[in-house]
Amino acid sequence: MIINQHRKFTPINIFWVCLIGTLLCSGAFLHLPEELTPLFLEPAVNNLFNINFGTDLQPHSNVLITLILTLLQAFFLNRIINHFNFLGKPTFLTALLFMSLVSVFLPFLVLSPTLICNFITIWMIDKLFNIYKQADVKILMFDLGMIVALGSLIYFPFIVMLLLLWIALIIFRPFIWREWVTPVLGFSLVYFLLGVIYYWRDRWDEFLEIFKPFANPLPTGLHVDYHDYFVVIPILVALLLFLLVLKDQYFRSIVHLRKSFQLLFYMLLLIIGSFYLNTKITINHFLLCAPPLAIYLAYYFAYAKVKWLYESIYIIIIGTIIYFQFT
Repeated sequence: MIINQHRKFTPINIFWVCLIGTLLCSGAFLHLPEELTPLFLEPAVNNLFNINFGTDLQPHSNVLITLILTLLQAFFLNRIINHFNFLGKPTFLTALLFMSLVSVFLPFLVLSPTLICNFITIWMIDKLFNIYKQADVKILMFDLGMIVALGSLIYFPFIVMLLLLWIALIIFRPFIWREWVTPVLGFSLVYFLLGVIYYWRDRWDEFLEIFKPFANPLPTGLHVDYHDYFVVIPILVALLLFLLVLKDQYFRSIVHLRKSFQLLFYMLLLIIGSFYLNTKITINHFLLCAPPLAIYLAYYFAYAKVKWLYESIYIIIIGTIIYFQFT
């Protein structure tokens, strides 16, 4: 069956992940939007350099490139989880679950700023997990501050990940004030250089408007087809089962793993809470939840013992995704 196959770390699973990923995005190929004008960068950069990517792409090319990018993200995340031995042994479960989550909603299957930001999210996860093992993390935290700043130039709500850096220090490290300052310095350096360019071009008022989203009123509604809520139900069931498995395995796990699960939880909270930095809530915002959720689900499917249950749940997950893509 699918889960048992991906519990093995064999090259053939690269093919299976690609095949299942292609199958799960087939609905996007059959329901291609007539026009797509993806905006990869926030106005902070677009207004200055007039950079627009993907505006001339045909819809089918847009979806195909999205598929390739998500597969790269899936294998990148899978490599990280195997490197830190999150699941007890190398598997392809994380890649499989990531490809499943990024296919849940049709808007996920086209190019978007959040799709590009997921590369940065996964890169951050790799660096944050390294904090626990290093004696001196000031340079690492400086780099992470710059990474958050770059991510916010692609998708502004990503700026909340700066708080995650401090949360990571609380979880993994004793208090050292220099380590708390360095992320801010790295973050500030990027915006300082950007501000200098704006000032040099006599466009300082436009630079100040970059931070206008902090004054946004809270969005009041999320425009989602009610059928889409049914797709989330089996995923929520799998997450509940993950909590049951985690309860049994938590104190048997090494300290690094326990702290990492805490960090991923706060990452999810920050991603969900940052919706107010958009003038309106869009479903694409929640694509950023895919990496931490994929790790959680992979942990459940790696340690679940009742074969008929975990295999059935995954079949239901992919079945509902495909069904609602075609209806």
